[in-house]
Amino acid sequence: MVSLICTLRHHTDEVTCCAFSPSLLATSSGDKTLRVYTTANFSELPFSPLRGHGYGVHCCCFSSCGSFLLSCSTDGSVIVWSAETGEVKATLEHPGRSPLRVCALAPDSSLLLAGACDGTAALWDFRSKTLRRCATVSEASVVACCFSPCAQMFVTGCTRGDLKLWDAHTSLLHAEKDAHDLGVTCCCFAPQFIINGCCVEFRLASCGQDSQLKIWIVSQREGAACTMKLLQTLTSQTAPVLSCAFSSDGEWVVSGSVDKSVAVYDASLGTVLQTLKQHDSFSQKHRVQWCKSIFPGTAFAPSLMWHHRYVTAVALSPTFPWIATGSMDRSVNVWRIGDGDDSTAAESKETRCQGRKLPGHSGLLLTDWSEDDVQTWLRDEGLVELVGIFKANNIDGPELSQLNKETAAELGIESVGLRGRLLRKIEALKAEQNGSEAPDEFLCPITRELMKDPVIAADGYSYERESIESWIRGKNKTSPMTNLPLQTTLLTPNRSLKIAITRWKSNQETAAQSSSTSDNKS
Repeated sequence: MVSLICTLRHHTDEVTCCAFSPSLLATSSGDKTLRVYTTANFSELPFSPLRGHGYGVHCCCFSSCGSFLLSCSTDGSVIVWSAETGEVKATLEHPGRSPLRVCALAPDSSLLLAGACDGTAALWDFRSKTLRRCATVSEASVVACCFSPCAQMFVTGCTRGDLKLWDAHTSLLHAEKDAHDLGVTCCCFAPQFIINGCCVEFRLASCGQDSQLKIWIVSQREGAACTMKLLQTLTSQTAPVLSCAFSSDGEWVVSGSVDKSVAVYDASLGTVLQTLKQHDSFSQKHRVQWCKSIFPGTAFAPSLMWHHRYVTAVALSPTFPWIATGSMDRSVNVWRIGDGDDSTAAESKETRCQGRKLPGHSGLLLTDWSEDDVQTWLRDEGLVELVGIFKANNIDGPELSQLNKETAAELGIESVGLRGRLLRKIEALKAEQNGSEAPDEFLCPITRELMKDPVIAADGYSYERESIESWIRGKNKTSPMTNLPLQTTLLTPNRSLKIAITRWKSNQETAAQSSSTSDNKS
């Protein structure tokens, strides 16, 4: 059912985390770097490795749209990277410069959370990159955190063994004392949730030093306190469980353990579907090379070298049937689930990740248009009589964007009506271009248009209400993001996202008015 397809051996220290976007795989390591691979063939991208942290990197994660990659480190910082270029977009520092052990981004990319060794959790507004609050959430190191699919709550786990549920304002909703004896190591929400009347139910997975993987039901009822109820305790692994993750459809949960195994469970039944042990096959030659590279000139007993195969990280692709597992032996194994056809997922991935298209054109921004692109646009807009003039004057995209009534007259466009029609269409084109610069999280994944009434569907993603309702009616209740069946067709308003979009639009209008005033004065 699950088979190994490749092993990546590029890190020079233990692998601490693995994360998938729709098209990339990222890994982090104690060697202070992140490695980024394309999921097309798992080759490393030209800008990889990413170097920016002063100490080991403990955790990495992608934004849901895949545009950003985040990482946190012992150096007390979170770095936001461009997933397309590898450039550093922002560096956020913990107020006390405490070492950061874990970070998570809300599904709607509104909030960024990082857990620190001093028991605090720092919460940033991701869009503005401003710190909202840094609060003490534990008496011990915070080593696990995750957001709920609706982005309205998050969970923290600490080395003391407690799990705590918080709202987006860092108010405590529920505390589960001693959830894992000797400490929590990881936690994650299933992407789906269930709405029963006024009650919303989420599934949460957590694992710890007690060698157990637990599945919890987190319930939130309007006007009542949140509750956490233990649903299952999974004990197939015989040593501390270091990492866990749900599949995109919520049907599987996968965990990696110090016993060198990866367990694949049916998340509903709690039964073991398969146990993967390829990390246990790390050869004697590789063990010797690893130990000598870290401690040159030292002799090692085989019993010592066996310890460097703990499975430290697991991740599942949101779009393809792949699992990535990282180990203390510095390797990353990529596994394939079943023998399904990837074509549908690939098509979906391409649709989601492409840039927003301008009307009548192939998707390039105006400033990137060539002379041929401009001429094609003129024909599409019914301005065929201007093609010859623009061709003779070598007008490309940047020059088109700067065109005004004076320069249009200089080109020999004598008709006042034609000149006015051209300028109106250019203004409409530029307005559409400005709209395409909206944060990707503000755009509906279906239409790629700015959302007016965002709602959260059962797959955990936000959509424009009208678009997702139309999709559900015409697509047999499947998720536009994963192509998997939606467990429920109920939609929850995403008020925080709507407020953020309204605020962004207001800022855009203010900037446009200021620009117009400046133009009139000049």
